[in-house]
Amino acid sequence: MVSSVAVAGASGRLGSLVCEVVESHPDFELVAKLTSKSGADEGAEADILVDVTSPEVSQEIVERALGRGQQVLIGTSGWSAERIAGLEQTMSQFADQGAIVVPNFSLGSVLGTALAQIAAPYFASIEVIEAHHPKKIDSPSGTAVRTAELMAEAREAANSEPLLAPFTEQRARGELVAGIPVHSLRLTGVVAKQEVRFGGPGEVLCLVHDTHSNDAYVAGIRAALEAVREARGVTVGLDSVLGIGRSE
Repeated sequence: MVSSVAVAGASGRLGSLVCEVVESHPDFELVAKLTSKSGADEGAEADILVDVTSPEVSQEIVERALGRGQQVLIGTSGWSAERIAGLEQTMSQFADQGAIVVPNFSLGSVLGTALAQIAAPYFASIEVIEAHHPKKIDSPSGTAVRTAELMAEAREAANSEPLLAPFTEQRARGELVAGIPVHSLRLTGVVAKQEVRFGGPGEVLCLVHDTHSNDAYVAGIRAALEAVREARGVTVGLDSVLGIGRSE
């Protein structure tokens, strides 16, 4: 059975790629390319709404889609743990629907975050550096936020000692996310890059993921599209879609 898809944010970098993936997939039909000029009811006939817009409008778009009975795939950055908790409350009204939130569609990025969770309980210092192209509006990136939150959860589950993060009141020390400093770079020539640095007595561990082109996102978009058709409730992360284990 072919599922119809509307893409909100279709004119953006990720939105254009999502449209290409949908159009090339035999199980999906692209019925609407939505932009900031589109009316609120455009794309309402679609089975699935893919939201790859901006953090400012994403929540409204998602809630409207759920109210129309659509399945929702969220690729917009900025969905923090707090916002996801709100989405879970909203989804309690829609037992027969599902929403998947994917901070990053790259398999390498997902694996990098999983490895960061494994390492997090064993080091006293952790900092994240993320870099993206100059047109990325939000910072820190959704991937960096999610990575920091999951590392903090792993440390809490392991009863780790409090992190050492001195002088965080200084702006140059980055933004604290779940107690972990996150630094954002916006540079010409960069697609996406994330580095997590772990410091311990006498050693430093660096986990680096570097995206060189948008081709890195294609497989993840396909997997998330295929999963969202039967999704129920809220699913967070490409790791959950692919069955990559993480600490709870």
